[in-house]
Order: sequence, then structure tokens, then C-alpha cells
Amino acid sequence: MKYIFPSYPPNHTHSLQIYKICLFICVVIITIRLYCCSADNHTTLKKSSSVTPDPSDSFHNKKNPLYTPYWAVEIKGGEKAARAVADKYGFLYLGEILPGIYHFKHNRISKRSLRQNSYYHDQLANDEQVVWMEQQVAKVRVKRDVHIPVSDPKWPQMWYLNRGGPGGLDMNVLSVWARGYAGQRVVVTILDDGLETGHPDLKDNYDPFASYDVNSNDDNPEPRYLTRDKTNTNRHGTRCAGEVAAAANNSVCGLGIAYRARIGGVRMLDGDVTDAMESRSLNHQLQHIDVYSASWGPEDDGKTVDGPGKLAQMAFRNGVQMGRRGLGSIFVWASGNGGTNHDNCNCDGYTSSIYTLGVGSVSEHGSVPWYAELCSSTLAVTYSSGGRGERGVITIDLNHTCTDNHSGTSASAPLAAGICALTLSANPNLTWRDLQYLVVYTARPDGLYSDDWHVNGVGRRVSHAFGYGLMDAAAMVDLALNWTSVPPQRVCEAQAPMTGSPITIRQMSKENLALATDGCESAAVLAGDLSHRVVHLEHVQAKIGKQLSDEWSQ
Repeated sequence: MKYIFPSYPPNHTHSLQIYKICLFICVVIITIRLYCCSADNHTTLKKSSSVTPDPSDSFHNKKNPLYTPYWAVEIKGGEKAARAVADKYGFLYLGEILPGIYHFKHNRISKRSLRQNSYYHDQLANDEQVVWMEQQVAKVRVKRDVHIPVSDPKWPQMWYLNRGGPGGLDMNVLSVWARGYAGQRVVVTILDDGLETGHPDLKDNYDPFASYDVNSNDDNPEPRYLTRDKTNTNRHGTRCAGEVAAAANNSVCGLGIAYRARIGGVRMLDGDVTDAMESRSLNHQLQHIDVYSASWGPEDDGKTVDGPGKLAQMAFRNGVQMGRRGLGSIFVWASGNGGTNHDNCNCDGYTSSIYTLGVGSVSEHGSVPWYAELCSSTLAVTYSSGGRGERGVITIDLNHTCTDNHSGTSASAPLAAGICALTLSANPNLTWRDLQYLVVYTARPDGLYSDDWHVNGVGRRVSHAFGYGLMDAAAMVDLALNWTSVPPQRVCEAQAPMTGSPITIRQMSKENLALATDGCESAAVLAGDLSHRVVHLEHVQAKIGKQLSDEWSQ
């Protein structure tokens, strides 16, 4: 089992640091501006100078200025003296603008006037404690919203990105693009059956350093186009790559969710797959690749319990410890498509690993898709195909073509990888665990329909069908911009009491097991080492041995 139960809010000290930097820059600019002026006119800052805008000031509004009831007043003596001056002349004290300069408002002055108020100006000018004052002028300021024009022919059909879903729902990427985040400086690699590197919608973003062919042991990840039955079955990786980084505004197909990210592909599924091959793929170019996306795993037949071997497990641990210069590689994993076989993704050791971000699917109408697997290891979902009449995902296809029916959790994981790329574009210093926290804090449960929603121990809604909800790109970016990394991970292992005999679980039945633990606090105190004491619960992983009885082994 894999859970994240965040129980403490992030520290938002970054915004204060940014404010201090901006304030310093603004003060420096103002100082330079006044210094340059003072060489020619030493009366600029005297309180008797006129507040009429200098017509030679190129920064001033060319139209007639509109005076407001607000004043900036420089006063000797600090805040107490400033409040006294404000009270003396009927002003409302609003606060300190800069050291020694205060913000006043007078309610007897109209909100906007073409004439400055000489009466209150003269009162302030004649006060001995006032050094300088200025009645504030309304400035014209325009919001720099960006409209994203998209010329790609399939864009109108990309309902999951352009608010074309029922009720105008999508994964909130438009506002992220408008703010300039589109995956720049982020590298995503698809671990799959190959990559059509020359596809016109992919070639400009293709990254050869993020690519490899483990099957053939060479640098060319191109897929085999014709299999023995003459079908293009090795299209899976190319389709997934297009979801992430298909180029924008080139009049080809659609566009990727992180259309300015660099994209690579590791060909490793076209043939026999071994533990060594998986390990090589998971650790390929650890310092160059940021996000690895995988839409594969053990058989989804409802009978298979399987996961990474010894080498792949080591690769996962090495990736989160050493990848991205110690910040940790991001492994995004599809939860599986075995819903009709009652398969459970907890029995898939890849998507249930604490080192992966397990992603499921939701249909355009907010329902659980027919193929979905229900398990505790799913952190969140993205849109994908559903039942009859529900739309799939648009992406590129082999032979320089497009498709509008990419489906299943295979389509969900690359969309999640793309959202991770947008988030890393906004804050490249996030750790692998930071990203999991951001997903949990921002995923939206509203509008997702399942009868298993419940509230967990920290008051968050969670579901085995949808995890914490639909991934929200804008919310993740907003939180990432002011995020303080979580502290180092601590691990506590507790042994369940032995019952003396195995527990028999019948087909389609459930068994509840209880395990009491103090988070290793007792052992930590006894050993005098608190490094393994767990205070904030983040992941829970249960290791369970299993044996299939003879009656079910046929």
C-alpha cells in the first residue's frame, strides 16, 4: 500500500525572499533616478516643490492626470510622528510605503479629480515634520494576460486541455501556458517500445541524449514499424511522447501538454524484457532526464502479483537518491487497465512503489472507466478514454500521422508527466517527494463520481478509484512557486505479530489486518537515535507473502 498523508503546511518563506530582492531592486532604481535628477535640480525633494507632474517626464501619462485621495508623505520621527501628522490634518494613516515614507488617505477628497488639492498640500508643506509629499496620480496599468493562439488542426478536439469537457472542465493548463510555463528546461523520457524521432510534431523537441535502444543496445530508439502480422503495434511509445511534447502552432496534429519540453525515448519493450534491461532504462542519463514516464507493468489478468526485480528496485532507489543532482528522478507510472479482470494495482509492484507517482484515469464525464483498477497506490488521475460515446486522447501516431483514440491509463501517465514538467519548469528545485506532495495538495475531487470516497486522517478526500482527485496544473504551479522542500525522509519498519498459521483469503473476499505502531519512537528513544522516528506519516508500504492454493493454481 502507498499513501501520502501530509499533515503540515508548506513554509512560504520564498515569497518573502523574493519580495526583499524586488524591494532592493526598486530602491536602487529609485535612488539612481533621484541621484541623476539632483545633479541639475537640488530642490526636487524639498517639500515646497510642486506636486504637478513634470511634463518632461517620459514616464508620465500623456493624458491629463487624475488625482486620487491618496498621498505619499515623508516624515521625520517614525511611525508615531506620521500617525500624529495624519490625525492633525484629517488624513487616514494607511501604513509605511518605504522607510520614512508613509501612505495617507483623505476621505474629503474625491476619488478622482483633474485638479490637485492645494489646500491639503499646503497644510502638509508647512508642517515642520514633513520632508516631502506627493498627491498620488492614477496610473494606467494593463494586465498582461496572454491569449494562447493555437493553430494545430486537432486543438479544437483536445477537450481535456481546452475546457471542452462537460461543464467546461479540464486539467487547468491554459493559465499555466499564459504565464509562460510550457516545460522549458525540462527533459521527459518515455520508457516504452520506441520513438518516431522524425515525426513532424516531435522532431523539434526530440532529445537524443535522453534516448536509447536497450533492446538493440544502440543509440537509435526508432520503433520497428512492421511486426509479423503487418500491424504497427510498436506505436505505444510514440503516442505517449506526443501527449507530453508535441510541438505547438506548426499546423500538425495537436500539441503536447508541455510543448516546449525536451522529449526522449528508451526502446525497451520490443522483445524480451529482463530485470537488467529495466534497470538500465530507469537509470538512463540520471543527471540529464528529469521525468521518466512508463505506461506498462505486469499482466493485468487479475491473477498476477509481480513487480520490479532486485536490479530495478536498486535503480528506483538510486534514481530518487542520485537523479537530478540529488533532487531525485520523477517516475510517473500508469496504474493499469485490468478492471474487467478485477485486477488490483496494489499487486503491481511498479505503480505501488513509494518511488513512483501512480496515475489512474477518469472519463470525460467524471466516471470510473471500465478498465480502471482500484487501489490505494493511485495518487491522482488525469483524463482519458471512457465508455462508449466518450472521447479519447489526441496525440501523434506512427508514419507521421495523428490519432484521436489513445486510451486507458497508458494515455493518463504521459499527461501527468507533462503536468510534472510544467511544474518543474516553474520550480526546478523540487524533490521527487515535493512533487508527490504538490499532487496531493492540489488534486481536485469535485466532479469525480465513485461510491468509495472517504475522508482520511488529515481531512482530505481520497478514493481507491481516483486517488486524491484530478490533477490541476495551475494549482500545482502556484503552490510550487512558493514551496519549501519537505525535510529528509525517515523510515520506520514494524513487524506484524505472527499468528502461527497462514490466513486464508477466499476469492472475492476481504481480510482486515491491524498493526499497531508508535512510529518507531520507543525503539528510537531506547537506542538514543531519533533519526528513524516517524512523526508525519507519508507512505505506508505493506510487505505480504502469498501462496496460491491448489484449487486456484489451474
